Amino acid sequence: MTLLDSRTAPPAAPESPKPPSRGAATLRDLGLGIRFAAAGGREGWIRTLLTAVGVGLGVALLLLASSVPHLLDERNAREQARSEVKASAADSAKSDTSVLRLDTDTEYRDRSIAGRLLRADGSAPVRPPGVARFPGPDEMVASPALKELLEAPGNELLRERLPYDITGTIGDAGLRSPGELFYYAGNDTLTPAAGAGRVSGYGAHREADPLPPLLVVLTVMVCVVLLVPVAIFIATAVRFGGDRRDRRLAALRLVGADIRTTRRVAAGEALFGAVLGLLIGLVFFLVGREFVGSVEVWDVSAFPADVVPDPLLALLITVAVPLTAVLVTLVAMRSVVIEPLGVVRRGKSRGRRLWWRLLMPVAGLALLGFTGRVDEYAYEPVKPFPIAAGAVLVLVGLALLLPWLVEACVRRLRGGPVPWQLAVRRLQLSSGAASRAVSGVTVAVAGAIALQMLFAAMNADFNRATGQDPTRAQFAGYSEHVTGEAATSAIEQFRATKGVEVVIGSVQAYASKPGVYTDDDIPPTTSLTVGTCDTLRELARITSCEDGDTFVVHPPGDKDMSAWVDRTARKGKVVEVGTGEGKPLRWTLPAGSPTVQGRKDPMGDTHYGIMATTGAVDASTLPGAQITAQIRVDRSVPDVAEYVRNTAARIDPGMRFVTLDSVERDRQYDSIQTGLKVGASVVLLLIAASMLVSQVEQLRERKRLLSVLVAFGTRRTTMGWSVLWQTAVPVFLGLVVAVAGGLGLGAVLAWMIAKSVSDWWLFLPLTGVGAGLILLVTAASMPSLWRLMRPDGLRTE
Repeated sequence: MTLLDSRTAPPAAPESPKPPSRGAATLRDLGLGIRFAAAGGREGWIRTLLTAVGVGLGVALLLLASSVPHLLDERNAREQARSEVKASAADSAKSDTSVLRLDTDTEYRDRSIAGRLLRADGSAPVRPPGVARFPGPDEMVASPALKELLEAPGNELLRERLPYDITGTIGDAGLRSPGELFYYAGNDTLTPAAGAGRVSGYGAHREADPLPPLLVVLTVMVCVVLLVPVAIFIATAVRFGGDRRDRRLAALRLVGADIRTTRRVAAGEALFGAVLGLLIGLVFFLVGREFVGSVEVWDVSAFPADVVPDPLLALLITVAVPLTAVLVTLVAMRSVVIEPLGVVRRGKSRGRRLWWRLLMPVAGLALLGFTGRVDEYAYEPVKPFPIAAGAVLVLVGLALLLPWLVEACVRRLRGGPVPWQLAVRRLQLSSGAASRAVSGVTVAVAGAIALQMLFAAMNADFNRATGQDPTRAQFAGYSEHVTGEAATSAIEQFRATKGVEVVIGSVQAYASKPGVYTDDDIPPTTSLTVGTCDTLRELARITSCEDGDTFVVHPPGDKDMSAWVDRTARKGKVVEVGTGEGKPLRWTLPAGSPTVQGRKDPMGDTHYGIMATTGAVDASTLPGAQITAQIRVDRSVPDVAEYVRNTAARIDPGMRFVTLDSVERDRQYDSIQTGLKVGASVVLLLIAASMLVSQVEQLRERKRLLSVLVAFGTRRTTMGWSVLWQTAVPVFLGLVVAVAGGLGLGAVLAWMIAKSVSDWWLFLPLTGVGAGLILLVTAASMPSLWRLMRPDGLRTE
């Protein structure tokens, strides 16, 4: 037997493989999560697509919001490009390229139509942007929207007002938006004497009026209220399918994966869904942008080429959305213990804690309080970032508070009908998904309540009482260029218009005391108003009037002006009528003219001076006269306003014609409110889509349970009501949180702008909208519920 040499070394043990580095392990686990999301079979793809579509909807809306600055810049640039460069003097500036222009803006069925009458001074007239050929006499170049409106049936009254041959359309370069109603028409009788001004070119630079401090606060709040629900919606979408994901991760634990590995795998799945959502959102945005020109919301539309995201904001969205998806997933998994034999949710054992959820809204209100009050008359700019940060903290804090409230309330619910018990038991087992689904509604309604309170507090600052009386007259027209016989016949034409009941029509001119005056002296001057007795009674307190009478009218309560009138209107003495060029008319005021008090007309203006009936003064002979017609109509006559506007256009295309209103709204304030309505409509649609996707996802999670209930004889109507209550309870609690938080935020904002809360009940319509979303989402989810309640749902592998 041969012995081994004792000096021979034993064979070396094989070396264990070197563990991968921490970075390599992270990448490997993220890749594994991406593979689960991308190659997880039919169930995995459905779950991933739900997440991606939800994220994509939010991304599309964020890209749209980031396009607003470019859209506004392009809109303003086109408006500046078509701004007219006016000549310094009507006669001396005449050239081969100059153009006479007259504004002929009008309205048609509550839609504004802007128009210009043009007449070339020479053979090479300057053309407005977007106009290929200068319109000839009785020709018109119209915007595509106006051309479509004119050609549509039922618009004969508008075609009567604009009886021009359409020879072309205005290009995009000459329009602010695709839906703008605008035209240029040629006229060969236009003269400076008819009110036309001379234009030497286009592209005048005009500085935009800065927003007042109060409107800066309002604009910041609009942006916050519209965008925070979108961010919460995206954070909710990345958690679709969480229950199935947790069970799959438990299987990974069973084959040896540790806690950190499962979290990285879950982060990889969320990352894939978020990136896919970015791509889907980009597709939604690009496809939707092509149709944006044909969509008009609250009279607002845009050209597709203008909807271009800001590069920095687009980069921020691209980075923030995947990062948010990963962070939300990791934070959510901190409340879940994934073991090899199952999943344990820590939240049920100890309950959600309240104290830290209150910190964010309290901190937000404190930040707004420390920001201090905004002085509406201050010259220093308002700092928007503290206001935005405080509002964001409040709204996000409300979303964090909702899950605690839902859990605390449903825990105490007992008894009731079978559908109610099914819904309550489901919420008691897992209320997190239901709370997340309605968090967007909570934030949107809370923000809308705060904004409405802010609008109401500012209402008096941007809605001015005009003093007009629409009960006495609904329309008024003025013209300084209708003189002679045309001035007197114009009033008769208004009286003969269909639907007109009363015309307070007068011809007015200046009357002065004759004499020789130096340059430093101001001759006593007042007005001479000629009209019928009925008209004069509307302008002065006249008890007795016959044709041929004259009156001296004093302004009530103004002794100085009354004395000035008496210096001009000397009874039995001569006055000179007419100013400017031409020889004035000398007329003797009858000695027996009584003195009366003036009164306000329907426009809110107080009249005084000399008043004469048509039998005392021939109005057609007054030099430099102006006609005024204030018109009361029969509202029961269809399109009565269009008949009156057509008469005004026939008398004088450039006549100033207005609709009387007791309140005048600030345009900037009105545009911000319109922007809020547009944005809120889009956000509400997004929230409805969010709730629907979340509801369908929850129903799919319970597919087998639904099939079992049906197999045991549960009626479909019972399940339908159960779904309704399961949605209604969290929404009701969310609305309670929204009302409380919105009222608190609105009160603090009103304090910041030094205003008082004018109405504490503004939340009622908004809560109605939230309740309507319940019915909408429940009705839309019923087909999916019926489809899932089938016996084949009991099959398993």
